[in-house]
This record gives sequence, structure tokens and C-alpha cells, in this order.
Amino acid sequence: MIRILLAEDQGMVRQGLKMMIETDKELHVTEASNGREAVDLCESHYFDLIILDIRMPVMDGLQAARMIHSRWPDQKVLILTTFNDDQYAFEALKSGARGYMLKDAEPEELIRSIRSCLSGGVSLQDKVAAKVMPRLINQREQEEVDQSITPRELAIMKLIGEGRSNKEVAGELGLSVGTIKNHISIILDKLNLRDRTQLAIYAIRHNVV
Repeated sequence: MIRILLAEDQGMVRQGLKMMIETDKELHVTEASNGREAVDLCESHYFDLIILDIRMPVMDGLQAARMIHSRWPDQKVLILTTFNDDQYAFEALKSGARGYMLKDAEPEELIRSIRSCLSGGVSLQDKVAAKVMPRLINQREQEEVDQSITPRELAIMKLIGEGRSNKEVAGELGLSVGTIKNHISIILDKLNLRDRTQLAIYAIRHNVV
């Protein structure tokens, strides 16, 4: 069973999303009505993925994502919202979220996004990516990639910047998933980054992708 925490303040919307997600029989949803409740549940329960709405009372999704990421850096977070806004999406990625999806997504698309985040990928809905990617590209830095990064690590960074999961990176490079995870940990240490999402943004900004 894969445990999903869903934080959404509107009860009917939350119930509808829960039913949609649980069409995949491996996924089990626990509900929260705001970001504070989601953080509190993380204190006492383990979840494979946390799905957060952005605008919620008490604590919004971005605040919750930042707090969760600071306390549990490896925790996977997906933002699910009605707002197709590049600033929100950009802030979500900076806050450690693995993906940004809109509530009008088809059920199959939402499930694919959940699965991608669970497998280590970065998932942006197409119409969200269309707004966010130009902004990332426009902010590309002129500095070269750190010279300590090896050609193998550079290849891994490129694929991560393209949104590939660990499994996909491993298949592309003919390595095991465990080896890819080890390489990613080394790269993060070298670049003083927190997670794959920051690494993907770094790769785009430094013209690796």
C-alpha cells in the first residue's frame, strides 16, 4: 500500500480527489483540511507522498511544503491547485515540491504525476511547464558548472533537469537505480543543494539541459 496525505480545505473537492486517486488500488489517501494539519500528521505518521493545495486556511500549501521539507528533506511533496501561475509554481519548486499539477487534470494524468513523484521524478503539467520553463531559461546563469562535477555526474544532471525519474536515468545510462541514487547524493553534496528538485533547477539555470 502506498500512503498519500491529501491536504485540501474544501471537503467536497477533497472527497472527489480522494476517490480519483484511489482508483489506483495501490494508493491509500489520508485527509487533512489545511497545511498545519498536514504537518501535524507528518509528525506521527509516515507518508510516501504529500499532496497540498496552495490556498488553505491556518497554513497554506507553500508554507506547509517549506516546513515539511525543512523537517523531513526526503519527503516527497506534490502541489495540486487551481492556480496556473508561474510564480506559484516557481515558489513551489523552490520550496521542495516534486511537482505542480492543476485540479482540472484528467484522473490518468494525476495518477501519472503521483507515480512520477513517487519514483523520484519532477512532474509539471504541460500547461504549467509552458509558463515555468521560459522563466527558468531566462534566469540561466553564466557561471560554469562546478568543476568537480564529473562527465558521468553531468549526464545524470542533464537527465534530472529533463524531469526523468531515477529509474529512467538508470535505464538511459545502463546503471542500477542504487548507483544513480549514490551519484545524486554525491552531486548534491558537491553543489550544496538539498534535493533533486533544486538539482533540476540548477541544471536548467547552468545550461546543462
